[in-house]
Amino acid sequence: MGRTHGMAEETDSEDGASKKGKKGLFIGLVLALVLGAGGFYAVFSGMVLGGGAVAEEHARTDGSHGGKGDPLHAASATAAGGDLAEVAFIPVAPIVVSLTGPNASRHLRFRAELEVAREQSPDVEQLMPRVVDVMNAYLRAVDPNSLSAPGALIELRAQLLRRVALVVGSNRVRDILVMEFVLS
Repeated sequence: MGRTHGMAEETDSEDGASKKGKKGLFIGLVLALVLGAGGFYAVFSGMVLGGGAVAEEHARTDGSHGGKGDPLHAASATAAGGDLAEVAFIPVAPIVVSLTGPNASRHLRFRAELEVAREQSPDVEQLMPRVVDVMNAYLRAVDPNSLSAPGALIELRAQLLRRVALVVGSNRVRDILVMEFVLS
């Protein structure tokens, strides 16, 4: 009898440990979900790592960003219908680039326009050969497989705008408008 009584105690202690382990696992899972959701909200709202409405408001009051040379300001001003007389669009010569990859050779046909302040237009037009050169060099170096990704065009625009800003000056070009992007 002593032996069966000892086994019953072992079974009870295993059930207790199992229940305690499941309870701890459940609490850990709930905490992980709550902390994950809180972290997502903090990053998404801009409380952590910048961005969001708080950072935009700070940029407006600070005066260091969001000025007339800022692409975000330019897009919102033109979308709202304000200051259209200050905006000029300079067409970039169409570019056809051969993209070679592991599968086969493909071609990219690209055409864009540069959004600039009207007073900067003559300066930017004078530097158009350099702009076309830097765009051509970047587009030739792009991996053809990366162009089929969902955010590829956004990344491409950002990279081209960065390179064009290095060539013509950071405050001269507000945005790059992609008019044609055909991969064949």
